[in-house]
Amino acid sequence: MSDEQLSLSYKELVKNLFHLRFQSATERLETPSEIKKAKREVARILTVRRERQLAKKAKKQTKEKK
Repeated sequence: MSDEQLSLSYKELVKNLFHLRFQSATERLETPSEIKKAKREVARILTVRRERQLAKKAKKQTKEKK
């Protein structure tokens, strides 16, 4: 996935998570495990974004040392 796709997926998942929490608060949520799944997906995306950010930073630092 590209950075743009990750960003788009992140926004969609956060929006979906909000709706799931709203459904949970109004007791209309059919499967409570969906909240947990959504949180994990958000965490995965944030992890990938952070890994890429650190890789770019490390690459930049190695270029500066040469």
